[in-house]
Amino acid sequence: MASSSVLPFSSSFRSWFHPCLASKITFTRRTNSLSIVTRSSLSDNSALLQAAKHTVDSYVKSGMVVGFGAGHASDLAIHYLGQQLKAGALKDIVGTPTCVGSASVAAKVGIPLEQYEGSSKTILGAAEKLVFIVTEKQYRSDLDGSIPVLIQSFNWMETAEEIDDLFLGDAEVWRRPSVGYAGPLGGDFPMVTKEGHNVLDVIFTSPIISLADVANCLEQVDGVVEHGIICRIPCTAVIASENGLRIIDNNLILEAGRA
Repeated sequence: MASSSVLPFSSSFRSWFHPCLASKITFTRRTNSLSIVTRSSLSDNSALLQAAKHTVDSYVKSGMVVGFGAGHASDLAIHYLGQQLKAGALKDIVGTPTCVGSASVAAKVGIPLEQYEGSSKTILGAAEKLVFIVTEKQYRSDLDGSIPVLIQSFNWMETAEEIDDLFLGDAEVWRRPSVGYAGPLGGDFPMVTKEGHNVLDVIFTSPIISLADVANCLEQVDGVVEHGIICRIPCTAVIASENGLRIIDNNLILEAGRA
C-alpha cells in the first residue's frame, strides 16, 4: 500500500515505509513522527530508487527513529539512508525493524537498531503524517478494486469466511498464491510471509462507500493481522514512474472533510 506520514510519538518523530503489505519503513524524531509505506513492482529500479531518495531527502531529519518494514522499495530507502549517515548528511538516526529482512538490510548498511514491541500497524497509527512510495500502476484515486489483508495462517479459512460474510454480495475473498494464477483458495502454494502469515485479497465488485468503515470491520475479525487501508491520517504519495516522480498530497482533502 506503498506514502509518508508524520505523527507525534511522545518525544520522538516517527516515519515509515510500508510495502503491503508492500514495503515498510518508519521514521521517528524526538518530537513528531513520519511513516513511509512502499510497494514495488517496476522492472527498472531507477524510478523506485529516485522515489526512495526523494522520500529520505524530503522527510527524514537528523534525530529521527526510523521504523523499517519489508519490501524492495524499503530496501532501497534503507540503503540510501545508510549512505547519508556515512556521508554525515544525517546524524543520530536509529532504526526500528518490524521484520527480520529489514533488520538485516539496516544492519548491513550500518544503521543503529533498537527493538520495538508493537506491530507495523501500531506505528502507522501513531503517525501524524504518512508518506507512501508506490508505482504508477499501483496508485488509485478512486474507491474500488482490491484490498490486501494480512491474516494468521492458522485457521485461515475461518478468517476468510468471516470476511466474506461481512461483505457478502459486494466483494470476493481470495487467498493470494505465491506464484502464477490460482483459485480462491490460493492453490497448492499460497503466499506465506516471512512471519508465516497469508495474504487475502478482498476484491470489491461494488463501489466502496467508506474505506474507514471497511477498515473498522476488518479490524474486528479474529485472525486479521493488518490490512492495506490507511485512512484518517494526512498522507503524501510519492509515485514512481518511468517519466519521473509525481507527488500527491491529501492534506487539503482531509481539512475540507473536517470543515
